Amino acid sequence: MTSSGLIRTHFPKLNLINTGKVRDLYEAGPYLLIVATDRISAFDVVMQEPIPEKGKILTQMSIFWFKKMEHLIGHHLVSTDPADYPAECLPYREDLEGRSMLVKKAKALPVECIVRGYLSGSGWKDYCVDRTISGIRLPEGLKESSRLPEPIFTPTTKAPEGQHDTAISRQEVEDILGSEITGKIIEKSMIIYKEAAEIADRAGIIIADTKFEFGLLGDEVILIDELLTPDSSRFWPKDDYEEGRPQRSFDKQFLRDYLLSLSWNQKPPAPHLPPDIIEKTKEKYEEALRRLTQ
Repeated sequence: MTSSGLIRTHFPKLNLINTGKVRDLYEAGPYLLIVATDRISAFDVVMQEPIPEKGKILTQMSIFWFKKMEHLIGHHLVSTDPADYPAECLPYREDLEGRSMLVKKAKALPVECIVRGYLSGSGWKDYCVDRTISGIRLPEGLKESSRLPEPIFTPTTKAPEGQHDTAISRQEVEDILGSEITGKIIEKSMIIYKEAAEIADRAGIIIADTKFEFGLLGDEVILIDELLTPDSSRFWPKDDYEEGRPQRSFDKQFLRDYLLSLSWNQKPPAPHLPPDIIEKTKEKYEEALRRLTQ
């Protein structure tokens, strides 16, 4: 931990299972321990500088949404209080406070479940080519940031670290997971997105799109990983929305836009981030949390 943020964790008494772009995953007794660092990635590349407090913001956001959605579907969250964690975690309590989740061990499904309510990002690029996204044909005449007639499910593969996810069709998801589980995750993805969009709308935020991850706990499909955070969603200010252009956002699109202004090939190593870009990115994450949870 540095005064500028937690870049990496080091918990020798715990078994490190995986280091992701943002989260470190440990075994903790019969559970898993997810620790959200302050790392930030863009274009699947982790930046050299952290965004201070980002991991805590993401964790608080996920906790908020898991509780809001637990009447719709089960989730993996057990506790966020280090006092409840297995004894081997206690030496690391200071680093775990506010940025960790003790979760059930579920078998992660190898598909990323993306729901889009608006036309943006890679979805907009795909639409410009042939008016389809993930094999779903959309109406003619839509613009960048247009609201879609109905939200759509546009899944991707879950690529290994450092590689890009690939858009796939519903049939390809069924080939991977079978029709029953595919139907279940599509149904739950759509229901959660619509309910979350209504909650966010009342807070003055448009959820343009988001990514869900599911796992199996025995035969039960549950939500895992993070949920409806600025890292996994596009959050737009409702009072500034206008179709036909990119939107101001409460997520890392601000960082992506800065990086696109550079002559960087979107491969490691990432360029250094100026202090003002770090601070403004942090402010956007903080505002999203404040608006949704106040």
